[in-house]
Amino acid sequence: MNDTKLILVLADQLCTQQPALKAAVPGRDIIVMAEVAEEASYVRHNRHKIALLFSAMRHFKIELEAEGYQVEYLSFESGTPSLEAAVASVIARTEVSEVVICEPGEYRLLEQMKYFWSSALGKPVTLLEDDRFLASHNDFADWAKGKKQLRMEFFYRKMRERYQILMDAGEPAGGKWNYDADNRVGWRNQVEIPSRPDITPDEITASVIDLVNAEFPDNPGDLARFRLAVTRTDAERQFDWFVENALGDFGTYQDALVEESPWIFHGLISMYLNAGLLEPLAVCERAERAWREGKCSLSAAEGFIRQVLGWREYIRGIYWLLMPEYKTRNTLEATRPLPNYFWDADTEMRCLSRAIEQSLDHGYAHHIQRLMVIGNFALLAGLDVMEVCDWYLAVYVDAYEWVELPNTLGMALYGDNAVIASKPYAASGKYIQKQGNHCQQCRYKPTKVTGPDACPFNSLYWRFIDKHIDKFGNNPRMGLVVANWRKRDPDEREVIVSWADKMIEDWT
Repeated sequence: MNDTKLILVLADQLCTQQPALKAAVPGRDIIVMAEVAEEASYVRHNRHKIALLFSAMRHFKIELEAEGYQVEYLSFESGTPSLEAAVASVIARTEVSEVVICEPGEYRLLEQMKYFWSSALGKPVTLLEDDRFLASHNDFADWAKGKKQLRMEFFYRKMRERYQILMDAGEPAGGKWNYDADNRVGWRNQVEIPSRPDITPDEITASVIDLVNAEFPDNPGDLARFRLAVTRTDAERQFDWFVENALGDFGTYQDALVEESPWIFHGLISMYLNAGLLEPLAVCERAERAWREGKCSLSAAEGFIRQVLGWREYIRGIYWLLMPEYKTRNTLEATRPLPNYFWDADTEMRCLSRAIEQSLDHGYAHHIQRLMVIGNFALLAGLDVMEVCDWYLAVYVDAYEWVELPNTLGMALYGDNAVIASKPYAASGKYIQKQGNHCQQCRYKPTKVTGPDACPFNSLYWRFIDKHIDKFGNNPRMGLVVANWRKRDPDEREVIVSWADKMIEDWT
């Protein structure tokens, strides 16, 4: 009887502790890894993401072979069109009893594997739940059951208690669960931003960069600036550097918008967590240890841990709980086409141009750039939710649909029937001025609402309130804003809305 299993390892599962590999027997089972056209091109992926995953996969193959595993690796040059085709090609020349896969992170792929692969491949397909996450599908569903509102804060507290992170004698460290109020300082060049260590691409990575440049010439991403870790060892070194050199200021300035630096004090580890090169519980425990050793404030450690143990797990839970219907939501009926400058950053709005340019060139922008600059603009301008979601999925190195869709559709665009956010994250130019220094180099003035030199975010904000005033009028968190707008002179309101309409028409 043949007991050989074919174990497919996906590009975001580069960890020997993922369930399919934990069950593998070296010397008996066959590990299949494949760089395929379908996954590399179903959206216009940033070249940094493709290069990161291809290089990390090639390095992981070497690691697996060193541990005694037999690996069938299909490189992009092989011309393999899809993951299914990759598996089929191995089955055609190797006798295996079944196909084993750690579940993918995107519903479209799970659906294919679950309902169609077994018949197409002529082999049973076993899908194992991805236990690298800290809340299983059942964990999250049990927490959500019967709740009218699924707010992250309360889920986060349960996760803190479950894993005993930042807990002292059954109570939250410092007496509070959340120190977000301490982490909203704007940028005024208060402290020096440390220079981050570069990683020199090795021969494998250099070869991948050449491949990606040649095969994806029209995709965003300047690979001359490629600086990402492609192995677990280097990812851990990058995280260690963050803890020692940047975590201390991360909390204070995590919401800051900085003209001079794309990284500021951020961790830059989401792409490693999402690809399997770092483990979520380990990075949370490391951040807590840094606080207990006096290397950072409690607010810094808590702010970091909330993003990983709270937000990351919560967003994944929402995705799997509500898909596939979730993807079809569009609460505010936003349908305006995405402007061309989302692909070339050619706009005179300095904050928006810088955030888009950085996103395109590096495949990275921090959460306030994504939410309160790019997302805020898309929300106020009523840009088509699916086009915006596809753009976010395409341009960011850390983007997979499980994490991108709820963040964009729910948090940034308020398009998911208020599942994630209790109010839209809409703001005028005053917020952007408060959080950073982009306005100093912008031709628009955040103090003006209409006119050629007025900050576009101002009139767009009030147009947004006016357009959805009936929907927001009963929202207790929007009541004061709506009341202020209603008190304004009708002629003044008309001037502001008309000016915003004209700008949108000119831009889009």
